[in-house]
Amino acid sequence: MDPRAVLHDVTLQAGRAAERNVRRTRQADRRAGDRHAPSRAAGDHVRWHRRRSETGRRHSLRHRTAAVTLAAAATAGAVVAALVRSDRLSLDALIGDVHGANELAWELRSRIYRRTRPGGVGRWMRHGLLPGIRRPGIGLAVGSPARYTTDGIAEWIRETIGDAAGHWPDAPTTIVAYEVEGRRRVAFGTEGSPDVDLATAVAASAAVPVVFEPVEIDGRHYVDGGVASGTNADLLLGSPEPLDLVIVVAPMAPNEGRPDSRFYEDYFSRLGGAALDDELQRVRAVWPAVDVIVLRPDAAVLTASRPNPLDPGAALPCFLATLRSMRGMLAGPEVWPLLEKHFASTRRHRSWLARRRSGRT
Repeated sequence: MDPRAVLHDVTLQAGRAAERNVRRTRQADRRAGDRHAPSRAAGDHVRWHRRRSETGRRHSLRHRTAAVTLAAAATAGAVVAALVRSDRLSLDALIGDVHGANELAWELRSRIYRRTRPGGVGRWMRHGLLPGIRRPGIGLAVGSPARYTTDGIAEWIRETIGDAAGHWPDAPTTIVAYEVEGRRRVAFGTEGSPDVDLATAVAASAAVPVVFEPVEIDGRHYVDGGVASGTNADLLLGSPEPLDLVIVVAPMAPNEGRPDSRFYEDYFSRLGGAALDDELQRVRAVWPAVDVIVLRPDAAVLTASRPNPLDPGAALPCFLATLRSMRGMLAGPEVWPLLEKHFASTRRHRSWLARRRSGRT
């Protein structure tokens, strides 16, 4: 199975589904006598994009949506944020020059899992085990010794995005980790957070307790931000201006579980769902007019990923299941009109559809 071939097929189907939704929306607008002019919010967004282009900076679809802060809570989100902000997000960047599931799994395993000598038992006792006994929960594992280090992840980020790994992006970007000593969420890229480069922040956000050793920064230790929340949507409230649209990718907050789930899966899903509900409640309280899209895993994605989310062998099945799931979600009647409202004018849609039909995109 060649992942590139499957990706091409799924992307093509997603494009066709999107085209159908565009046609249906236009037909409904014409019947209602509405030419579907861009909203004021969309117009403001276009003017922002135009100002950016006048500075001579390169702009793409990713930069046109940069007014929405990237807030990454865990490993996958941190990696994607780094690739997006360095303009390196592509299938080649994610999987490298591999062909087939077995070769991909081997490549990921060698890239991610670098053995180290476990240490920090005293740190774990003070900041994880003893507080966790008093208040049982996921915090029990915080700061624990582990067999692997995230050095390989940081090295891969540096090799992939080059000089961009050595500093922080200009566009609004937040990568979340959890400080072991303070037992608190830390959002790199915000005021008051440690001054780190992009690669180090990704490594800290990827340090899953028990599996990876914590990452030390300025004498403090940090682990996966998913310990606090898998989404951290409330961090968007740090935007200097209200946002029109918030898109949340919530892999730890599915609407439903999967058949034959393991005992711990429902527990993590409840934690993720409760955290997300609280965060969105706060966002809507401050920005009552904001549109929110939450993308959650369906049963097929959970079946591919949940038995062992850290198994490199599950990466390709999970990736393909997610693409198929996203095709349906993004082209669906509840999501597509919001995306069209905020991101595209009629002229831009026609241009995009024309390029897709001609095979140029």
